[in-house]
Amino acid sequence: MSISSRFAVGIHILALIELNKDGISSSEFLASSVNTNPAVIRKLMSMLKKAGLIQVHPGIAGAKLAKNFSEITLFDVYKAVDVVQEKELFSVHDHPNPECPVGRNIQNTIEPLFSAAQLAMEKVLKSATLEDIVKDISTKEHLS
Repeated sequence: MSISSRFAVGIHILALIELNKDGISSSEFLASSVNTNPAVIRKLMSMLKKAGLIQVHPGIAGAKLAKNFSEITLFDVYKAVDVVQEKELFSVHDHPNPECPVGRNIQNTIEPLFSAAQLAMEKVLKSATLEDIVKDISTKEHLS
């Protein structure tokens, strides 16, 4: 099992909006790049708008970033698209057997490790920006 693809698609949407800032980034245009249905894109755009990352206006095609791409971290996107709740990246199975020494102790043993791992991942996401993503794509595509 992996983190929802909404995270990667959210980054994709924002990067394409930035790279296409002189064009019209409609849900159909974005969907063609992601290779998915425009309805999926509109749902994610709604989440990104609610988080203050993009601006969209009903009846007007296209989206724009709501702030400079250097100010949008990957953690912002991660939180915006509801990938996971705080301290819930890793699930611990419910109701292990209390008669078993492992079952009795497994949750208290691994939960702190899982929390530390999630915090470490989130720290990395907070240090990377949409600008980093766009610059890397631009370099690979010679779009500068």
